[in-house]
Amino acid sequence: MRLRRWLRCALPFALLAATAAHAGTLTIESWRVDDKRLWEEVLIPAFQRSHPGIEVKFVPTAPTEYDGALAGRLAAGTAGDLVACRPFDMSLSLYRKGYLDRLDGKPGMQNFSPTAMVAWQTDNGRDTFCMPLASVIHGFFYNKKIFRRLDLQAPRTVADFFTVLEVLKKAGVAPLAFGTADKWESSQIVFTNIGPNFWRGEEGRKALIAGKARLTDAPFVDALRFEARMGRYLEANAATQTYRDSQARFASGQAAIYPSGSWDIAPFSRVPNLELGVFAPPVRAPGGACYISDHMDLGIGVNRQSKNKDDAYRFLAWVGSQEFADLYTNRLTGFFTLSNHLIAVRDPIAKQMAEWRNSCASTIRFNAQVLNRGRPSMESALWDINARVLNGEITPEQAAATLQQGFASWYRPQRKQGWRDD
Repeated sequence: MRLRRWLRCALPFALLAATAAHAGTLTIESWRVDDKRLWEEVLIPAFQRSHPGIEVKFVPTAPTEYDGALAGRLAAGTAGDLVACRPFDMSLSLYRKGYLDRLDGKPGMQNFSPTAMVAWQTDNGRDTFCMPLASVIHGFFYNKKIFRRLDLQAPRTVADFFTVLEVLKKAGVAPLAFGTADKWESSQIVFTNIGPNFWRGEEGRKALIAGKARLTDAPFVDALRFEARMGRYLEANAATQTYRDSQARFASGQAAIYPSGSWDIAPFSRVPNLELGVFAPPVRAPGGACYISDHMDLGIGVNRQSKNKDDAYRFLAWVGSQEFADLYTNRLTGFFTLSNHLIAVRDPIAKQMAEWRNSCASTIRFNAQVLNRGRPSMESALWDINARVLNGEITPEQAAATLQQGFASWYRPQRKQGWRDD
């Protein structure tokens, strides 16, 4: 009798404990503050429809504060269960410190190619520590109304590009909405946008890592020469013009062309009366091979100290699914899935950019892997040097020599003979 009474009392608690072990609360860390509404209104409800009982919270931190804040929370054991992963060294450092789980063989990872996972693997490729989420593609947006009024076509070659800029300038239209005040866009939006067509994408990038190419070699200097020439078509106040200023000038129709990337599709698509067009980085000559910067931007990892790993891995498996890839690509316009799932991209500009993958070879920002590890920082140097080239403060040759000197000062393979473009 006593045993039956004990079982009647104990059974509800046992069931409650079993439920708690399965269904809990997951917290996602991210720097993507702008995505909060998407996660809360679209992605999380979609996950919960097939996984009832698992509560998910998206808790972003401002982009400029994310890296330090996340590292602090991971060290203190207070970080979320899942963390948004920046590409390459930042996340690699977290993995090496023991903060992220190894994900090889986990459900969902089979839906990504080895190439898609490079940004979240150890240098030897043996360990993968974040699931790839999305990439962004670089290009040039243009105002179709202005082009139509001046009977201009989207340029395909370098010669076409500068012909268009000259026509715009003579017509009294600001050719380019671009400023160098923030510096980062000089490197990430211009140099690594147009550069791959000069250094042949992955060929040039990997040659730098291997020590078979130098930044003073012709392909890299020629990219800087393109940049210097482009700088002559910037507005007089370009040195004090910020990224936001450039966006505003293009959106208001005060400038015809805006160098940027797919992440800017959504905000421009909401601008009334702006007829948005896009063209790929110009190739060097008619019929020449084209290369695009298809940069791995965002991944997601599992906190090794998570108290709810079972649910974290259920969520991760869903992130690797067709459903998530479709929702993410089409609701966060301009961020393209890195999975093998075939997705019909609905936004016309995003679709056009995604289709460049079929006709052009993809590469990533050339300094993203390995090359940012030294002092002076390659990333910081590129920001400063490219801004100065665009401003006309230094020549392309001086810029290349300065970059190479800093690079060779810490990277041993760069002390060997470089590679020349024939």
